[in-house]
Amino acid sequence: MNRLVADIYNFLMPRFCCMCDRRLAPSEKHFCVGCVRKLNRIKYEGEDNHGVIERLFWGQIPIVRATAMFMYEGEKTRQIIHKIKYFDNPEIATFLARVFARENAASDFFQGVDAIVPLPLSWWREHRRGYNQCDFIASGLGLETGIPVIRNAVKRTVDNPTQTHLSHEQRKENVKDIFKLVRPDLLKGKHLLIVDDVITTGSTLLSFASEISDNIDVKISVFSLAYAGQMIRAGLPGEIDLSKSVVVHVRPDNKETVVMP
Repeated sequence: MNRLVADIYNFLMPRFCCMCDRRLAPSEKHFCVGCVRKLNRIKYEGEDNHGVIERLFWGQIPIVRATAMFMYEGEKTRQIIHKIKYFDNPEIATFLARVFARENAASDFFQGVDAIVPLPLSWWREHRRGYNQCDFIASGLGLETGIPVIRNAVKRTVDNPTQTHLSHEQRKENVKDIFKLVRPDLLKGKHLLIVDDVITTGSTLLSFASEISDNIDVKISVFSLAYAGQMIRAGLPGEIDLSKSVVVHVRPDNKETVVMP
């Protein structure tokens, strides 16, 4: 009977893939199987390896780990993020975050993390949009891992312009001093997993994390749904496998070999 009800509901209220707009099967959620396979996923390979994303933060904040779920490339992945951010579909972010957390449950990515901290929006932007997409990413991670989500410990005090068309240096200046730590007691001494939707140069995350780590003792890891920066092949001498589409990790205490794809 339940299966019959579900079939009737799906016939009357069809759902569509957020990438290709194909009608979803009853067992599919937000994405069809084909589009899930098409996502250019970024494989997290453990804390003993150090990825391209992590290297954005070296020497600037007490970074432990950093990764993203997939590459932000092409119209289809842009469509996912736009649907999450601008078209009132933040539940897609929760779904993807839960998938990432389940897939990495056996890894060390969440090991030692005390709290998940979503990147805040300005009051005005969140009010206009109706939600903060990073809250939904954080919620998805928290639901799968049981790690608490801490909001409102850091406020966004400036509604800075979009970063989309800015250069690297302009991005850094655009996000300078836009955050304020208001509840240090909630974060002090903790290993924080800071969450964003898309990382390009890491400037916004760096500004946010620096406001925390410059004022209190913390450890910081970073997760984003997508990475829009340049991906490179990288590995130790003799360990580069050119058959892989993306090799993202090197060890900072060894001389690295970089091969452009």
